[in-house]
Order: sequence, then structure tokens, then C-alpha cells
Amino acid sequence: MWDQKFEDLLRGFLPFLGADEQLTQDTGLRDLGLDSLGIVELLAALEDAYQVRFHDDALSPETFATPGVLWKALSRLVADQAA
Repeated sequence: MWDQKFEDLLRGFLPFLGADEQLTQDTGLRDLGLDSLGIVELLAALEDAYQVRFHDDALSPETFATPGVLWKALSRLVADQAA
């Protein structure tokens, strides 16, 4: 699972997710209101918060499809940076 910082950031970009609703690995982010502008803003927020840079090949709609896929991509970047 992901850390609280990730969930807090992500929730800020999901206008259709209620405060009491659970965010799961397979939740469709587009269904919760994440649009193309939101993706760009979320990307910048994640890069700043985790001090990483997403590679061009990770900048696809698939990467931002669900929290699980996005967290996997982000955690790989964080691990690569630490190595």
C-alpha cells in the first residue's frame, strides 16, 4: 500500500471522492474527476513532494489510471533515487 502523503496529495485532485470514501488500488481516477489538467498538476505535486522526476515513458494515461499503478511508478522512482 502507499504512504499517507501520497493519499493526501491524490485526494486533493479527486473532486468526486468523498472524504469518507475509501481509495483502493483499483479505483478509477478518471471516474473520480482526474482530468488531463489534473494529471499535469498532480504530476508536479508528486515530483515536488517526493523530489523525483517522472520519465517521459511514464507520462501516459495508463500511469494515472488507478492509485495502484501510479504508486508503483512513483515508488520505483523513489527507490531508484535512493540507490
